Amino acid sequence: MATISSIGVGSGLDVQGIISKMVDLEKQPLAGLQAKQAGIQAQVSTYAQIKSLTSKLSDAVSKLTLDSGWNALAAKSSSDAVSMTVSGLAQAASYDIGVSQLARAQTSVSDAFTPGAKLTAAGTLQLTPQGGTAISIAYTGDDTLESLAGKINDAVGSVTATIMRDATGERLMLRSKTTGADAAFTVTGDLNFTASQTAQNARITVNGVATESSTNSFDSVLPGLKIAVSQVTTTDAHVSVAADTAATRKNIQAFVDAYNELNGLLADSTKYDADTKTAGLLQGDSATVGLQNALRMLTMGTAGNASGSLKRLADVGIQMQAGGKLTVDDTKLSKALQESPDDLKSLFAAKASSDGSGGGIAVNFKQYTSQLLAFDGTLNSKSDSLASRIKSNQSDQDKVNERASVLQARLTRQYSALDTQMAALQSLSTYMQQQVANWNKKT
Repeated sequence: MATISSIGVGSGLDVQGIISKMVDLEKQPLAGLQAKQAGIQAQVSTYAQIKSLTSKLSDAVSKLTLDSGWNALAAKSSSDAVSMTVSGLAQAASYDIGVSQLARAQTSVSDAFTPGAKLTAAGTLQLTPQGGTAISIAYTGDDTLESLAGKINDAVGSVTATIMRDATGERLMLRSKTTGADAAFTVTGDLNFTASQTAQNARITVNGVATESSTNSFDSVLPGLKIAVSQVTTTDAHVSVAADTAATRKNIQAFVDAYNELNGLLADSTKYDADTKTAGLLQGDSATVGLQNALRMLTMGTAGNASGSLKRLADVGIQMQAGGKLTVDDTKLSKALQESPDDLKSLFAAKASSDGSGGGIAVNFKQYTSQLLAFDGTLNSKSDSLASRIKSNQSDQDKVNERASVLQARLTRQYSALDTQMAALQSLSTYMQQQVANWNKKT
C-alpha cells in the first residue's frame, strides 16, 4: 500500500488524516474476517486432536480383535535361580528344572612378579584355543606384565589379558571372552600359568531330561521359551507357563483409557455452559455430535455373535457414567478373566456376520474407527472442509486489503491534484493582493 506523504501543504487540510480514516473504514470488515478465521483454525486444531485420539482408540481395539491380544502367556518360577521368558508361540505347561552346573569362562593366572618390574629375560608364550591353532606371543626382557598383556590382547581375539594384584605381587590373568567348555584354552611358557577356573557348560534337567548350554541361557530347549539360570539348585525349581491375565487386562484398560480420552475431548468441544453462556469450539457441529453419539452407542451395544454368556461391556464391569466416561469394576473384570476367559475374548473379538452385524465390541469399534480414519472418511472430509473455509476467508481478507489499497491510491491522487490547484490559487491570490496594494499606493 502506498505511503501517504506531505500532501495537504497547499490546501492546509489534514489530508493524511482524512485518507487514513477513509482507508480504515474500508478495512473494517477485516476484524470480523480475522476473528472468524481464528475460530476456524481453532476448529482445525481440535479436529486434528480428534483424529489423533481416534487413531489411538483404533490401535487399542485392534489388539482386542487379534488372537495375540488374548493368548499371551507368562512364566512364573518358584526359585530365583531359574527364570523363564515367553519369546514365541509357547504352550501353557509346567516344568521342573534343576541346575547342576553353571557355565563359566576359563581363567588362568601367572606366577607373581614385583609390581611394575621388567621380566628380565626374553621368552615366548604359546596360547592355544580349544580346537584352534596355537598363537605365539614373544616378549623381551624389557617388557613388563602390563606391556605383555597389551601384546596378548592385540594378538588373541578369544582371550582377554589383564593385570591383577594380590598379597604376593602382580600377576598376568588370562580369561576367555565367552563361557562354555569350547572356550577353554591352554597356555605354555616361562610364566608358569595355572588355571584358577576351568571352562564349563551350564547343565540343567527339564522334567528329568538333561541338557547343557555354553551359556547360562537355554534358548532352544523349549519352543517359544527362554530359560536363564543363575545358581546351582539343590531342589528343582517349578516353573508354570499360563495365560497372562495381566497383559489382557492391560489391553482392555488401554481401550477404556483411549475411549475416555476421545470422549472427554468431544464432550469439552461440544458443551454449552449456561452459567457463563460460552460454547465449546464445536458446539452444534453435526459431525462431532454424530461421532460422540456413535461411540457411546458402540459401548452400550451387544455382541450378538459372542459365544458365551457375556454380551455387553457391563457384564464384565465396564460401565458408562455421566458424561459418557467408562469405568472398570476390577472385581467383576478379574472374575471374567479368571473364570470365563474364552467368553471374555468372544465379547470383544467375535467375528461379525456377513452383513456386518453381531461382531464383538472391539470388532465393531475397529470397523467404525477405520471408516472415520479412511481417506474419504468423516474426519478427513471435515478437515478438508475447514481448510477450504480458511482459504475462502483468506481470499476475502485479501480482497478487502486490495480495495483499501486502491482507495488509498485514488484518494492520494485526488488530494494531490487538489493540493496543486489550491497552491496555484493561493499563489494567484497573493499576486492579486500585491497588485491591489500597488494600485492603492499610486492613487
